Amino acid sequence: MLTALFIGLGSIGTRHLNNLAALCAQRGLDLRADALRSDLSRPLRPGAAERLTAQFTSLSDPAALPRYDLAFITNPTSLHAEVLALVRGRAGALFIEKPIFSAEQTGLDLAALLDPGGKAYVAAPMRWCGTMLAVKAALRTLRPYCARVLCSSYLPDWRPGVDYRTVYSAHKALGGGVTIDLIHEWDYLVDLFGKPERLYNLRGHYSELEIDSDDVSLYIAEYPHLLAEVHLDYFGRGYRRTLELFCPEGSLLADFGAGTLTWPDGRTDHHEEPVNERYLREMGYFLDYAAGPAAESLNSPATALEVLKLTLGEK
Repeated sequence: MLTALFIGLGSIGTRHLNNLAALCAQRGLDLRADALRSDLSRPLRPGAAERLTAQFTSLSDPAALPRYDLAFITNPTSLHAEVLALVRGRAGALFIEKPIFSAEQTGLDLAALLDPGGKAYVAAPMRWCGTMLAVKAALRTLRPYCARVLCSSYLPDWRPGVDYRTVYSAHKALGGGVTIDLIHEWDYLVDLFGKPERLYNLRGHYSELEIDSDDVSLYIAEYPHLLAEVHLDYFGRGYRRTLELFCPEGSLLADFGAGTLTWPDGRTDHHEEPVNERYLREMGYFLDYAAGPAAESLNSPATALEVLKLTLGEK
């Protein structure tokens, strides 16, 4: 039997729970999933409670197992460090939602929060979408010398039926703000090209959104053979998420919203798929990683912390 502990069952935690259950069923694995919660009276999202064996507010509860095969840290970013310390020594492999910490916590000592030699993966779902996998394949034959990255969307539309002013994205103290909330863009840039040698960033709150976090963040980055510009915002009307690579042959345009990849010669490859497919691929990787011999994951806590520092302009 595979045992999993979930700390945080909001929208993303519930998605991971559902995907874990689906993949375990496909692989013929019996799953026991428990939840450590701060308030048992708060209703869970539809279908989540039925997937859980036990719910409790403390790991000292008799219903809690002494150790779990997997632990999913999917609560607010600002609480990740506290929960990592809590589950230290009680899980075989950790799945930590992005970003790993909030902006004020980049000085934390990972060694004090993680098991020595333990397994841990920090979520990076953009790496697993069909269009991004196609970009990686294209880079085997293309040599870009400039990159333009855009992620623009309207925060109030992110969660239909939920007041955007109440979610963590709206509050700096909870780890919100477009600079680290949209850390996906820097995660995949570092995955594709490594860390830049120099980076310039301007960010702030410029729109009428009723939030206390930053709603726009702009970057210019310098690599040895590449320049990159990155635009992130919470106020764009209409979802746009693209990566354009300027190459000697012309530009390669990845439109992650449309699921298309347009080549320098004008032809367009289609990689449309349900959004959940990237999360299923990621969960499949995590299960393989947790059961396999590799000690370090494709996105380790150390790497994720370096990317977080990078987005904030820290060395």
